[in-house]
Amino acid sequence: MQKSKPKRKVRQGIKQQKPGLEEAMVPHPVDESELHLPVKKFEGKTVFITGGDSGIGRAVAIAFAMQGANVAISFLPKEKRDALITQEKVEFYGQRCLLLPGNIADEKHCQRIIAATKKEFKSLDILINNAAIHYPKKSITEISEKQLRQTFEVNVFSMFYLVKAALRYLKEGSCIINTASVTAYRGSAHLLDYSATKGAIISFTRSLSASLAEKKIRVNAVAPGPVWTPLIASSMPPKEISTFGTDAPIGRAAEPFEIASSYIFLASPESIFINGQVLHPNGGEIVNG
Repeated sequence: MQKSKPKRKVRQGIKQQKPGLEEAMVPHPVDESELHLPVKKFEGKTVFITGGDSGIGRAVAIAFAMQGANVAISFLPKEKRDALITQEKVEFYGQRCLLLPGNIADEKHCQRIIAATKKEFKSLDILINNAAIHYPKKSITEISEKQLRQTFEVNVFSMFYLVKAALRYLKEGSCIINTASVTAYRGSAHLLDYSATKGAIISFTRSLSASLAEKKIRVNAVAPGPVWTPLIASSMPPKEISTFGTDAPIGRAAEPFEIASSYIFLASPESIFINGQVLHPNGGEIVNG
């Protein structure tokens, strides 16, 4: 298994079509670490993760498996190669991993995969809304109606669909964690629609936490800074990939495992009094919220 803090090889800008495959990235993102000690904090729990095939989602799946949880991951059918690797890594830690391919922009599909998770594992304890897409454009005039709709349907609408479907199974002590972004706070000139969805996710998190507080179901979010994932490899011009993330105060992009610990903390009993909040693993960038 991959050790933490590997010597970083220079990233290669190998052009990929969206959504991109982690297996094709050079070098591979680091998605697990011995820093995540396997103490079985979530033994007997079930975690559902969208976009769990690669990037942050894969790292989160592995981290929860190390802590004793069974995992269900959703992903696009074209990402199955990556999903099988995630499954193998989860099973390495003695946990089960349910693969659920399909389009989470479809509400009926969301209902089916949540029901399938409950049927397979008999419970659903933690819902992680992580999957997202973005299509960089130089100007708002280049953002088509189709792109705008697709970005909001995948990044925001899916969260509504999945929470609605999951609420019949979540119980007191369960939690929901949404993936936002540093762009929700500082914006992005080339990711207007994506940044808008991430801003919506912040408001959704805060409002949903208030709505579910009576049920003792906590809702929080994570707003990562630059992270080396397939979303980047399939979006950035190859010549820019080698310097991706160097503008962060810490001087580099994060590896996915360095973000996963935020999700573990927010799902843990230690964070029982944290609700409606956002963690900011962004390499030192100061944001107002």
